Amino acid sequence: MAEPLVTVLIPVRNEERYIERCLYSLAAQDYPRERFEVLVIDGRSTDATREIVARFAAESTMDLRLLDNPRQKTAAGLNAGLAAARGEVIVRVDGHASVAGDFLRRGVYALFDSGADCAGGVIASEGDTYMGRAIAIAMSSRFGVGGVGFRVGGEGPVETVAFGAYRRDVFDRIGPFTEDIDKGEDDEFNYQLSDAGGLILLVPEIHARYTVRGDLKGLWKQYFGYGRAKPLVLARHPAQARARQFAPLALVGALAAASALALSGKTAPLKAVLLVYSGGATIASLVSAPQHGWRYLPPLPIAFACLHVSYGLGFAAGLMGLAGRTLVRTARSGAHQSTEAPT
Repeated sequence: MAEPLVTVLIPVRNEERYIERCLYSLAAQDYPRERFEVLVIDGRSTDATREIVARFAAESTMDLRLLDNPRQKTAAGLNAGLAAARGEVIVRVDGHASVAGDFLRRGVYALFDSGADCAGGVIASEGDTYMGRAIAIAMSSRFGVGGVGFRVGGEGPVETVAFGAYRRDVFDRIGPFTEDIDKGEDDEFNYQLSDAGGLILLVPEIHARYTVRGDLKGLWKQYFGYGRAKPLVLARHPAQARARQFAPLALVGALAAASALALSGKTAPLKAVLLVYSGGATIASLVSAPQHGWRYLPPLPIAFACLHVSYGLGFAAGLMGLAGRTLVRTARSGAHQSTEAPT
């Protein structure tokens, strides 16, 4: 029996630095070349991304197509890819990533051996600058990201994975990716799948590598966006809420409250919060640095703080946005009811 046809979806925008590496890793798969296709869905890149993909498609024997994503958002790109996909299995990969040579084979086999709806593996974060490598260490640490299995390791049923392989019929049952939560589409879809009784498996033998942002500005923007999306996702899927998801918000709240007290002359609470957090970050840095190189010890506490504070502030912004949406819906509902009231 022939292996299932696989469609790999790669939503991109301005990925000229990494997209060729990603495509080479897919061209090197040990899965039969005639049994998978790759769809790169481009969000109107302004760099050389499209030219690189077009050249690769012309020179490679891999079934590679370039699609357009005029809306430029990741979820819209994924949905455009779904509409064009021919595969029985759908795999999502980022342009920033590269995958192991057995990535597709292990993903497909994990799906059909286990009966799972989705199977994903562990992502090894890496950086291509000095600060980027420190950021990658922070994003691979339990202190940095909590117990997220696909980042820190694990095995078995989980609530979400990155770069998962999905049975095609999952999208027939659940629907496409939501397009109204920017940077939260993966979690939202996986939480929806879990809420519907679907099985998502973390398989440690499935490997991918992901190049993180190379500076603190890029990390801040990325994790602020993740944090802002999370309240909207959890509002739709409250059963998937975990204590670790609220830890950065608690940190930001404690810092804000202690800073307000400091303005009135009571500096002890602020000193205590800073001491406790800096102590935790220092200990986590001392634990992580020996595994990756002591030269990364100095920037590690800064990377931890940037990651946590940006996510926490984003989460607070997301909560305010959620509250605003709720007020608008309530006002509209009240206005609608008043127009229907008998006179």
